Amino acid sequence: MTSVIERLQGDAPPFSIEFFPPRDEADEAVLWRSIRELEPLDPAYMSITYGAGGSSRDGTIRSIARVATETTLCPMAHLTAVDHSVAELRNVIGWYAAVGVRNILALRGDPPGDVYGDWVPHPEGLTYAEELVELVRSLGDFCVGVSAFPYGHPRSADLETDTKYLVRKFRAGADFAIAQLFFEAEDFLRLRDRVAAAGCDALVLPGIMPLTTPRTLRTTIKLSGTRASQRLLDRLEPLSDDPKAFRAAGLDAVTEMCEKLLAEGVPDLHFYTFNRAKATREVVTRLGLVPARA
Repeated sequence: MTSVIERLQGDAPPFSIEFFPPRDEADEAVLWRSIRELEPLDPAYMSITYGAGGSSRDGTIRSIARVATETTLCPMAHLTAVDHSVAELRNVIGWYAAVGVRNILALRGDPPGDVYGDWVPHPEGLTYAEELVELVRSLGDFCVGVSAFPYGHPRSADLETDTKYLVRKFRAGADFAIAQLFFEAEDFLRLRDRVAAAGCDALVLPGIMPLTTPRTLRTTIKLSGTRASQRLLDRLEPLSDDPKAFRAAGLDAVTEMCEKLLAEGVPDLHFYTFNRAKATREVVTRLGLVPARA
């Protein structure tokens, strides 16, 4: 199984895609339709998010196994420490390895019910993402990714502290990081510069959300943990009652941001798809990243 790092050093188009696990059979049909539509674009890798416990977790495990065995895609499995003992984490990691998955995004995870709530570790579990990185590394030859925060993690005191914790995850064995959502290319580039200034040359990749509706804009604001740039709000908010115009302007803004990132040498654009293929395909086509055969 090829690793994420190997794919990013090869001839693959410099973009990747992320899905979330299906909740039911209808969701699963939508997910797999999108996977099959994007597969011919040969993304560098694809991932499926992970919900601790219950059907969401099981849906991730089942879906990533199917990707590994039934598609040509390079799969990356998400894993969080939420509500898991170390023994349970070992079992999940072992199961990923058994189906051929060698890429894991190791996340502490958000407190259940409130992403900004206090973190309460499992009594037999882990407290920090770096501990999960170390655990994954100890159990096999995995390529390990972690999360990064352009505006700082909500629980971090300041950007300097946040950068210190990110570097600790790299020192623990992480190969790369994927940045949470942001609004301007410069916001991501400043994150990359902070990591480099801390003496770390590890790979940091941008997370991108195609802005197709006011809802996706609100979701981006929520997940980024900060207010959108005024420039972007001035561009999109006047179009909130015109779905067609909003979508066109939103995709223009995202495409322009991606062009800046690629010009700055970013080796991969990681797209959050919401389990839909159309908007991501449009953006990567505009960027010239779609193989001729697709």
